[in-house]
Amino acid sequence: MLTGFKEFILRGNVIDLAVAVVIGAAFTTIVTAIVTNLITPLIGAFFQANALDEAMIVSLNGSDIRFGAVLGAIVNFLIIAVVVYFAFVLPLNKLKERQERLRSKGVVEPGAPVTELDVLTEIRDLLQKQQSQPSGSGKHSDPLP
Repeated sequence: MLTGFKEFILRGNVIDLAVAVVIGAAFTTIVTAIVTNLITPLIGAFFQANALDEAMIVSLNGSDIRFGAVLGAIVNFLIIAVVVYFAFVLPLNKLKERQERLRSKGVVEPGAPVTELDVLTEIRDLLQKQQSQPSGSGKHSDPLP
């Protein structure tokens, strides 16, 4: 029971996701500080408001529609998306492309991670080798009863 859980946790995708969540949470504070202290005052000055949340407010039947708050959220999202793409996604894609080129040339980098395809290919080769060998005449020679 615990071995299955251990295998699940140690998969690359789960670890990558955990790292991404931690880095994303830490990075959000940096982006929020940049947006709050640099971008929001600049946009607020452009719209003659103290903060972006107070800019572009439309009152309709006693309800306030805050376009400035939406604009601030969009700016915040775009900054996070651009930095995450250039800091994490682009380098990982380049690394994967490089590994694929090396694998296609038959050169396997020392210490390169073993993929599921590598394991399945090895299993296939072992099964083919096992089937090509003559089986014994003993009681256990047939794997299926």
